[in-house]
Amino acid sequence: MYAYVIRRLLLIIPTLFLASLIVFFLIRLIPGDIIQLMVGEHQSTSNMDRDAIEKALGLDVPMQEQYARWVGDIILHGSLSESLWKKVPVTELILQRLPVTIELGALALVIAILVAIPIGIYSAIRQDTLGDFLGRTVSILAMSVPGFWIGTAIMVYPALWWGWSPPVQLIRFSEDAGGHLTMFIIPAAVMGLAMSGTTMRMTRTMMLEVLRQDYIKTAWSKGMKERTIVIRHALKNALIPVVTIIGLQMPVLIGGAVIIEQIFSLPGVGRLMLDAISARDYPIISGVMLVLASFVLILNMAVDLTYSFLDPRIHYR
Repeated sequence: MYAYVIRRLLLIIPTLFLASLIVFFLIRLIPGDIIQLMVGEHQSTSNMDRDAIEKALGLDVPMQEQYARWVGDIILHGSLSESLWKKVPVTELILQRLPVTIELGALALVIAILVAIPIGIYSAIRQDTLGDFLGRTVSILAMSVPGFWIGTAIMVYPALWWGWSPPVQLIRFSEDAGGHLTMFIIPAAVMGLAMSGTTMRMTRTMMLEVLRQDYIKTAWSKGMKERTIVIRHALKNALIPVVTIIGLQMPVLIGGAVIIEQIFSLPGVGRLMLDAISARDYPIISGVMLVLASFVLILNMAVDLTYSFLDPRIHYR
């Protein structure tokens, strides 16, 4: 187990290297640059001032040299450089915003699992009944309706009809625990609903497959209770593909956080990255993408490790 974890952690390094290369160079190929934005804010700036700005920001050298400097700072100093606009360390900006994104994603994941797995199990054990049809309808709706549309509707329609809208300023947990939870539960439910559709259908499919196995039929013939058969014998074997699907949805969950944070005005990492893209603040964009990619890779490794807990026959070498 330990050797497997070490190998997986070592494999993360080349993956992050490739991801950083793609992000670092692609963002600089977008039309327009930060120098134009800075010059636009000061119309009297001359060409000589533009050259001075480029030199001050370290953008006067080829992109490959800029990349080498950035990677060198990470390896030697553990620094993700500084924001070109705010002159604040990128690490500090990310650490300020990261708890919001983590809390939002964790709540969304919990909601998705609490909704998807019970409905998927019920649909399987009550196949072709009214409850099964309703469950499948919910899963199809969850997959079909975009999360950003639901979020926008929640922000707009209640405000028009009842004069109510979710809070748009961050409420600290230390100040008001109830208000803090209320602020996060709605956007987390929107994200969790989008994620639950696929998980729900996979749970139903795998439960149906497992319930048709011979050892389940033997358990039925022995007169075991339905709850014991479903939870103790069927569910554990059916969850392995479901856990895989949940792991594959982690990038989608993080990508959805970028949009949901913008809609609900949550000061998370996703909103930080959107603001940085608009301002062409390259260090922030590269730093955020590196951190998010690291989270996705570590979460996928954690998902793989759960297989041995669900099925003791699985061993890692």
